[in-house]
Amino acid sequence: MRGPAKGRSSKEKTAPGAAPGLRARKRQETREKLTRAAMALFLERGFEATTLDDIVAAADISRRTFFHYFASKEDVVFAWQEEASAALIAAVAARPAGESMLAAAENAIIAMAGQLDPAEVVALARLKQDNPALQARDQLKYEKLERTLADALLRRTGNKTDKMQARLVAMIATGAMRVGGELWAAEGARETPELLARRMFAAIRAMFE
Repeated sequence: MRGPAKGRSSKEKTAPGAAPGLRARKRQETREKLTRAAMALFLERGFEATTLDDIVAAADISRRTFFHYFASKEDVVFAWQEEASAALIAAVAARPAGESMLAAAENAIIAMAGQLDPAEVVALARLKQDNPALQARDQLKYEKLERTLADALLRRTGNKTDKMQARLVAMIATGAMRVGGELWAAEGARETPELLARRMFAAIRAMFE
């Protein structure tokens, strides 16, 4: 009697936890599918030329479903950028404990830059350049990334007295990403994002020598 009862009890305990996990994965998959479809259209046609109907048709969802995930087209671009920011923060956290804050930020950014598609980066820069709303959101993105990066750098040290250093390094790193990216796109993207990142940090280090 106790054998079968134990088996039923185990199923009863695991089933409730499994359902929310499945729902969360489905929601994440739909969000990613929607983001990929929208970004592909933005990069191909331009932000203004892409309509909401174009996006939902490409993602094979309804307009109502779109608004379950995003309030506007601008939010899709912002979400795509937030994913990249989250990956950068994870890369910083994974750097060796012995690295300085600046070295951790530098190496994480260089590693992330090596994974970027130059054509996609240029297209995204042009999207933002031609749209004031996206420019404003881009500024907010860098402000948020600076705070998040500072927190990630501070957590690596485990020493709250390093807060000023963490904020300064985060400010330098995000500023370099913004300025370097703008110049890189304006100059025709003649080098890879990885080489640009290396050149940026070489310039930063040269200023302190």
